[in-house]
Amino acid sequence: MKTTLLLLSLFIGSSQIVKTQLHITVRNELGNTEAGVSVTLYATETDYEKEQNPVQSGTTDEKGIVKFKELKAQEYFVLAKKGDINNFGGGEKTGELVANRINKVNIIIQ
Repeated sequence: MKTTLLLLSLFIGSSQIVKTQLHITVRNELGNTEAGVSVTLYATETDYEKEQNPVQSGTTDEKGIVKFKELKAQEYFVLAKKGDINNFGGGEKTGELVANRINKVNIIIQ
């Protein structure tokens, strides 16, 4: 009976699929993580430049991480801002996300 339950739980656990996610770690120019950073994803460069039609938004936690879930497997433009520091001029675009995986990116704000 225990073997049957174990095999059943392994089968059920292996059939679950992770939805495409993006975990962004925001760091300052010194390399330290930054909590409380507003992070917004955009699907196109035009939307990013005009700051319109965001895909998702969030704020970094105490470890400088913000997590976005249920994304399409594509590249995104990232806007990270905290007060008068941001990521303009570098690191604004992710690579294409891998479907059904947790994708990770580092963003520098200065």
